Order: sequence, then structure tokens, then C-alpha cells
Amino acid sequence: MTTPESTSASWQKIAECLRTELAEYGGLLGLFEAQQKFLFERDANEVLSLSATIEHRMQRLQECRQEREGVVAAFATAHAQPANATLRSLLPCVEAAARPLVEALIGEVNRLLHRVRRTSRQNHAYLSRTVVLHQELLQELRPNAFTRTYSPAGRVSIATPHSTSTLRVAG
Repeated sequence: MTTPESTSASWQKIAECLRTELAEYGGLLGLFEAQQKFLFERDANEVLSLSATIEHRMQRLQECRQEREGVVAAFATAHAQPANATLRSLLPCVEAAARPLVEALIGEVNRLLHRVRRTSRQNHAYLSRTVVLHQELLQELRPNAFTRTYSPAGRVSIATPHSTSTLRVAG
């Protein structure tokens, strides 16, 4: 049986996890926005540098999310709910005075998650388009150096007709 102190501590741990996750999403969004700025400035070195930082931040975010999911699962089982219950479905188990805080944190995490996903997709589209434009420019400069092929799925692949070997046999 749970005591009021343990119940309070449980929702407080959930709120702490949500705050940490919120901070990580905010940091990730800031990195994606900085990457977008460098994409527009055509600063390839900064884009590449930020890509490594973004990957590291995403790993930390995944760890935060897993910790939160574990805390929520423990909270659920402590309240005789399935371990895979959603946090929103567990809100009635949270103290009435704390519910608005937890709801606000959930809403803010979801809002930032959607912004991060949207900005990530935009950056990916910008990067993809940049690669395509770069390939087209190279093809204009050296048309005989590239062969365009199509996969059964309709995707275009560009390759050089002859592979250039780094080793040459004398003789």
C-alpha cells in the first residue's frame, strides 16, 4: 500500500523527469535552429560540428525518456495500474493539487517534441536538397564522370562509371 508521502514523492519524481526531458528538448531545438542558421549561411564546418553535438544530445534525451518511462511504470504499478499505462491516463492518481503542474509539463514536452521533429525534418530537407544541388553542379562541370541509374523503387543513384582504385598494378 502506498503512503501519501510515497505518492507525493512519485509524482514529484515524474515532474522532475519531465522537467529534465523538457530541458533536453529545448536544448535540442536550439541546436537544430543553430544548424538551420549555419545551413542558410552555407557554413559546412559548423553544420558538421553541430551534427555531432545533436547526435550526443539525442542520446541524452533518449536516456531521459527511458528514465521517465521507468518512473511512470513504477508509479503505475504502485497505483495498481498496468506498467504500460500512459502518463495522461495516470493523472487521476496524482494529487489533485499537482495535476495542473504535471499536465502542463506533459503538454510542454509534447509541444517541444513536435517543434523538434518539424525543425529536424526541415533541416534534413535542406541538407538533402543541398546534396542534390551539389551533385547537379558536379555533373554540369564533369558530365562524363557520372552515370545516373534508377532502382526498381524509382530512386535515382549517381555513380562514376569507373571506380578509381588507389592501387595500381605495375607490369
